[in-house]
Amino acid sequence: MIVIIDTNIIFSTLLNSNSAVGNLLFNSDRCFEFYSCSYMRFEIDKHWEKIKKISKLSDEQLQISKQQVFSKLKFIDEAIIPESVWLKSEKTVRNIDPDDIAFVALTTFLKGTLWTGDKVLYKGLTESKFRKVINTQELLEKRERKSKKK
Repeated sequence: MIVIIDTNIIFSTLLNSNSAVGNLLFNSDRCFEFYSCSYMRFEIDKHWEKIKKISKLSDEQLQISKQQVFSKLKFIDEAIIPESVWLKSEKTVRNIDPDDIAFVALTTFLKGTLWTGDKVLYKGLTESKFRKVINTQELLEKRERKSKKK
């Protein structure tokens, strides 16, 4: 299953890699393929000092953590997403959070599922009939079901 990860999932993992979010990211290779937008790297760098302050990790420790997290992802350059997908995605997120357009566009383009911890985004997308969105609890349950089948 193709899973697109938005920035708040990466924030959560950087802040606590032992959380359910971290567990999913680091221990789901058999069930999920994780992707994200190149834009997400920019967002992490933009909020680096805030992440460092909250995590109480040194710059070096946080860099190592970031490398470990990023090693679990395949990054896709948003430039390859067709304009028609961008326009459809823009309509979808316009009244929710326009900052998330790249994640919705990538999800549509890859025919994947968007994993988000952003409750406003999750609720807005599900209410707008965007069915390819999942939260952490649902993804944990999906992994559990997939593991039992193997």
